[in-house]
Amino acid sequence: MSATNFNTKNDTLRKLLGNGLTYRIPRFQRDYSWTEEEWEDLWMDILGTIKNGGEPAHYMGYLVLQSENDKVFDVIDGQQRLTTLSLIVLAVLKNLQRLISDHKDAERNQPRLDQIRQTYIGYLDPVTLVSRSKLTLNRNNDNYYQTYLVPLGHLPQRGFRASEHGLRKAFEWFDKNIADHYVKGHSDPGVELAKFVEAMSDKLFFTVITVTDELNAYKVFETLNARGVRLSATDLLKNYLFSVLHREGQHEHEMKALETRWEEMVGRLGSESFPDFLRCHWNSRHSFVRQTELFKTIRSKINTRDAVFDLIRHMEEDMDTYMALTQPDASSWTPKQKTYARELRMYSVRQPFSLLMSARRELPDPAFESVLRACSVISFRYNVIGGQPTNEQERVYNSVAEKLSRQTLTDAGTTISSLASIYPSDLAFRAAFSEKLLRTTQSRNKRVVRYILCELEKRLTGVDLDFDSDSFTLEHILPENPESGWDAFSDDEIEALVYRLGNLTLLAKGTNNDLGNMPFADKKPSYAASGFGITRKVAEDNAIWNAERLAARQNWMANQATSIWRIDAL
Repeated sequence: MSATNFNTKNDTLRKLLGNGLTYRIPRFQRDYSWTEEEWEDLWMDILGTIKNGGEPAHYMGYLVLQSENDKVFDVIDGQQRLTTLSLIVLAVLKNLQRLISDHKDAERNQPRLDQIRQTYIGYLDPVTLVSRSKLTLNRNNDNYYQTYLVPLGHLPQRGFRASEHGLRKAFEWFDKNIADHYVKGHSDPGVELAKFVEAMSDKLFFTVITVTDELNAYKVFETLNARGVRLSATDLLKNYLFSVLHREGQHEHEMKALETRWEEMVGRLGSESFPDFLRCHWNSRHSFVRQTELFKTIRSKINTRDAVFDLIRHMEEDMDTYMALTQPDASSWTPKQKTYARELRMYSVRQPFSLLMSARRELPDPAFESVLRACSVISFRYNVIGGQPTNEQERVYNSVAEKLSRQTLTDAGTTISSLASIYPSDLAFRAAFSEKLLRTTQSRNKRVVRYILCELEKRLTGVDLDFDSDSFTLEHILPENPESGWDAFSDDEIEALVYRLGNLTLLAKGTNNDLGNMPFADKKPSYAASGFGITRKVAEDNAIWNAERLAARQNWMANQATSIWRIDAL
């Protein structure tokens, strides 16, 4: 982003609200959603800053604004914090209003109320008593905010949205806490209330990022590594899509129904990232686009009412597939399909998702299952064992996905054949497997190793094991912390070989604990008596255990693996 489209600075709350600028929360941005947990956190932060001897300043995080004229700003991220801070100021004003009504130093408290209102909230038209606020909320919340909260009047409680009740409850919560801390017991509460606002406005500060349009805002979200910001990227897209409908004059009830469908999708994803789902969905139907270009691409393509409705409908159509891939146990897929999806999840591989979304839509169930298995095998060869770069691999998946969507590919065979460029050859896979090291100190690696060993056991003995079972554990033949009896290995060899696949096998849980760091000769009788064929084979094939024997065993494992993780058509 060029410097003319992107500006960053640190500003206090006073500089943000006390300088004649106005802020608008976009019409279709999320409603107010903070609860007592967030109110209390913010309140404690404020108290910790403004008390005597407190911290000199408190950082409020990023505030992302969009403006073309540096006078009126759309709040792209930070609306919950900015709204809550305005409610705190209004709560102070309410306490000043009560003092005035009770004739407590009214001649001085009235000017205080007027000045604080004008500086931080806005002003009331003296004729119409209509507020001219520094902050405008979204379409669902602004009417309640301007009609009831800003004028400090009666707050009705019936017939309002949950988010409007949330605004009222937040105001009442801060009103009570301010009354308890800054009115009750003070000889001059008006002064204390004014000091509170002044201290808060000077000691709370934001990193303010100002952009000129949505494209630059979206790029900001893509570079900020924070959960809340990621959600704001979702809100930004939603705001754009609904603004398209607003331009075309859609009825409010239609937009409300569409908003409900949108929120249901976001809710179903839960902890999954909506932008990640959206990109997989988009790439399953269109030419490849990177995450950083996604918003720009969608904005250029989705610019009519019909296009918005098509996008929502297509996302709903693909949501089931995405959820089955990320949470396979909760899906209605067949047992084999769930197994392959679990494998992809265990590998932490998502590059095939766009292809699998397309295959699920376009192919019959047996053909989809074949493509799903092929993606699992490729992921094991290419990603888990090969450790190959994923950029080109992802482009291949997306290219095949697009061909499926356009129906230039129509069956499993041609679809799988189109993946040949990212399917490592037997020779390359065998060589990579023969040297593979997976540090089992990492939980993901430990599961993968257990899975590999169980698959080798199944090929050798025909016994199908649950690799997540707690009835057996991983055995490091050369121990992770060897003591006496391991002189065949130098210190460098121990470091290099202890996590090699050839040094790992399976043992019943109690047996593993008993063997500990014993020399190989002492372990061997237990290996020979093991219920696992691959472990008995260690005892049968090896009189001693050294680097050469470890390498020989791993070569044998590589040969078996080449047959297990294999696509015969490639």
